[in-house]
Amino acid sequence: MAVYRLVEQLVFPPPHLAEPEGLLAVGGDLSPKRLLLAYSSGIFPWYNEEDPILWWSPDPRCILEPADFRMSRSLSKVLRRNRFVVTCDRDFPAVIEACAAVRREAGEGTWLTPALQRAYLRLYQLGYAHSVECWRAGHLVGGLYGICLGRCFFGESMFHRETDASKIALSGLCDLLQGNRFEMIDCQIANPHLLSLGAREIPRDEFLDRLLHAGVTPSTMPPPGRFPRQQAA
Repeated sequence: MAVYRLVEQLVFPPPHLAEPEGLLAVGGDLSPKRLLLAYSSGIFPWYNEEDPILWWSPDPRCILEPADFRMSRSLSKVLRRNRFVVTCDRDFPAVIEACAAVRREAGEGTWLTPALQRAYLRLYQLGYAHSVECWRAGHLVGGLYGICLGRCFFGESMFHRETDASKIALSGLCDLLQGNRFEMIDCQIANPHLLSLGAREIPRDEFLDRLLHAGVTPSTMPPPGRFPRQQAA
């Protein structure tokens, strides 16, 4: 199959035309309308800083249903000690900056380029992107962020500076989403860590059907999902 080159027109090829590894299109921009059309169509950007913008729709797709979050005994003990406080949207810029910084500090490089960080910050300002923070003694030690459309949370990245801090943030997110009847968290591509936390893979067609069931239809200006902003734990 061919990889499609995007032009100024706000349109994506159908996800089923993606390459076997999930690559669908190249080019375009990171404007809010294009990003929202992508996410609401089951597509997301992922590329290295030296590359053009690449757009993906993998098959299978990794999801985590909030009720399926798998809490280990050790994590349960950590939560019972009440050492951490979990909040929502208290410091989105710090979370996305930390997600990029932790990877750079580890020498891994990051796909969270300055341009992408600015793009997600703009979506946060528009009410589409949200963060979950994990604090200890007033310091930000873990967190995650993503896009909320309908009853679906599209997870983008997470970080931790203390053991279990990102898992605690994810646990808090799952509790809130389950309480508000969210369909799923989109985890994009599976890895052993996500699978150990209860995520699973489903066919792309099923994922797209579940997006519709969650009230997410392709649009350049979809209504923001009702993300709960209260303290998560």
